[in-house]
Amino acid sequence: MMEIMDKHLTDHPTEGVKSIVLFLIAKHYPVGPKRIRRLLKIMGRQTIYRRKNLTKAGMKVFIKPYLLKGLAITRPNQVCCTDITYIPMRNGFMYLTAIMDVYSRKIVGWGISNSLAASWCREVLQEAIATHGKPEILNSDQGCQYTSALWTQYLESQGIQISMDGKGRALDNVWIERFWRSLKYDYVYLNPADDGFELYEGVQKYIGYYNNKIHHTTLETPNDRYEKILQIAA
Repeated sequence: MMEIMDKHLTDHPTEGVKSIVLFLIAKHYPVGPKRIRRLLKIMGRQTIYRRKNLTKAGMKVFIKPYLLKGLAITRPNQVCCTDITYIPMRNGFMYLTAIMDVYSRKIVGWGISNSLAASWCREVLQEAIATHGKPEILNSDQGCQYTSALWTQYLESQGIQISMDGKGRALDNVWIERFWRSLKYDYVYLNPADDGFELYEGVQKYIGYYNNKIHHTTLETPNDRYEKILQIAA
């Protein structure tokens, strides 16, 4: 059922719990909101509903405004965006995080894990910075990994401005949502991996293909678009 939900949410990232319940009932899956929220939590997806807990109030300290509205993105390393997605396998699932340079659409960092730890996200970011340099702004959603002291304090220590999607606004991060859709429909759903090693190799191959594929919007590959302006600036 989680794979069906994942396919549906990949096509309709803004839908909430009630819409998913109705969709699954129409597919003859007798589910209720409580079960859907539990599955969404396992999948690492944010749900928008009232919750009584003490950690939510503490996380508000680390929520930042959305900085990209109306911003002209004109060069590499000006803005990067990041997200985490659920990846189904033949047996079980893993999580994939990626960091995209918004100007070029190049994937500059990524990683696979069986957990949603903020430390894992930071490590992937650190590797991306070591390879490609620091972005001026990094945009994410308001997931618990990104609204944590570990994440926000690291970005601030690097002088990176923190931008976050508005609550429930998946399309604020539309660039990486489009990448997830391409990855899943072109690779993941067609080639379910048997284990994490096979998944890693497959994702690595797909990202190499994606970064070197000509995109119809620019008539350039993400790699070429990213490197060209950096070379001119140098």
